[in-house]
Amino acid sequence: MLTAKENMRQTIFGGSPDRFVNQYEAISMVFTPSLSTGGPRLVPGGEPVVNAWGVTNSWPEGVPGSFPVHTPELIVIKDIERWQDYVKAPSLDFPQEAWDMSKSMMDAVDGNLSYKAIFVAPGLFEQTHHLSEIKNALIYYALNPKEMHELLKYLTEYELELAEKVCANLHPDAMFHHDDWGSEASTFMSPDMFADFFVEPYKQIYGYYHEHGCELVIHHSDSYAATLVPYMIEMGIDVWQGVMQSNDTPALLEKYRGQITFMGDIDNKAVDFVGWTQEDARKAVHRACKDTNTRSFIPCITQGGAGSVYPGTYAALSEEIDARSVELFGANLEEIQANRVPQTTLFG
Repeated sequence: MLTAKENMRQTIFGGSPDRFVNQYEAISMVFTPSLSTGGPRLVPGGEPVVNAWGVTNSWPEGVPGSFPVHTPELIVIKDIERWQDYVKAPSLDFPQEAWDMSKSMMDAVDGNLSYKAIFVAPGLFEQTHHLSEIKNALIYYALNPKEMHELLKYLTEYELELAEKVCANLHPDAMFHHDDWGSEASTFMSPDMFADFFVEPYKQIYGYYHEHGCELVIHHSDSYAATLVPYMIEMGIDVWQGVMQSNDTPALLEKYRGQITFMGDIDNKAVDFVGWTQEDARKAVHRACKDTNTRSFIPCITQGGAGSVYPGTYAALSEEIDARSVELFGANLEEIQANRVPQTTLFG
C-alpha cells in the first residue's frame, strides 16, 4: 500500500491512488517563527490578543478560528490615502533559536510518509481587511485602487521575504496558505477585479515556493470560489482546500481534473454542530466520496486545518472516509490504518 504522501501525490498528479486521501493525513504543518513567537497565544474563549501588525483578534468559543475586532478605535488603517502611516510590517529578523525551534518540528516529520508543510496566514486579501475592516476594504478596492495596489505590493514584499527565510531555514516540500476569497454563496469581488489585484502578487509568492523546493502549494479558502479556479491555476495553486458544496465539486472535477486538485466538499455546517452523530458523518462522506471522484479530489472537512469545532467530528469523518476507500477501492482497512501518519490538530 502507498504511504499517505505517495497516495496524495498519485491523486494530485494523475497517477493511481489506492484509496482516498483522508483529509489532512498526508500534510504535517509546521508554524514558522512569524506565527509561533511573540506575545500571548490566542486561544478559543480567551482574551483578545493584539498581533504584530497591530490587529486585535478574538476567538470566541464554538467557532473554527479567530477574527479581528473592528470597533472604530481598533481599526489599524484610519485613512486609506495615508495607509503608510498606519501599516508597519513586523520584522522577520528572528533569532536563530526561533528558526531552530521550527526546524526541530520540521525534522520530526518523516518526509517519506507526509509532506513537510509550512503554514502561512493570513493571506493578502485577509490581511487587507484585517487591517481596515472588511466593508471598508471592499469599498477601498472599488474606490481607491491605487492605494490598494500599493498596499498589496507592500504585503507581497513581506510575504516574499518570509518565503526566502522559510525556504532557506526550513526547506519545506509543501506550503499551506490561508486566504478566504468569498462567502458560501459568492466571491467577495468580481473575477475581473480579483484578477487585477491578486493574480500577479500570488504568482510571485507561489512561484517562489515552487522554485525553492515546494512540490505543493495548497491554498485554503472555505468559500464559493468556482469562478476563480482559472486564476488559481495561473497562480500556481496545486490544491484548493476548503471547496464548499456550493461550488458544485463534481462539475469542477469534470472541467478542471488534472489541472488542480479539489480538497473539501464536506461543509462544517453539515457535520460539525451540537448534537452531531456518526450518521451525519456517514451521510456527508457518502455524498462526497463518489466512485467518479477518485482523482484530483480529496474528501475533507472544509475548515483550514485538521480538527473540528465540536470534539470527535473530524475523527468520525476520517473513519467514514476509510470505509469508503474499502468499498470503492477494495483497500484493506488494517493497511490503511497502519499507513496513517499521526496528525497534529491545529484547530479544535
